[in-house]
Amino acid sequence: MDNQKVIIHARFNPSGVVIEISERPEALSPQDWFNYLSEHAALSYQALAGGRGVFRLDPAQLAEFKSPFDSKAA
Repeated sequence: MDNQKVIIHARFNPSGVVIEISERPEALSPQDWFNYLSEHAALSYQALAGGRGVFRLDPAQLAEFKSPFDSKAA
């Protein structure tokens, strides 16, 4: 059984706005991608120290989340 997860790193400025987040579709801003993931995968999020946090998602779940946005960019 393969339990590998994709780790999506988010970095926040002191006001709480997301300034960087990995695996982001080009069609979305960093904040919009964080908001989308928060709405669809909140239980997979872990806040970290230093204005950072991570989402841990299955690769298939990440592909499903990205697919509506990737098709708009094509």
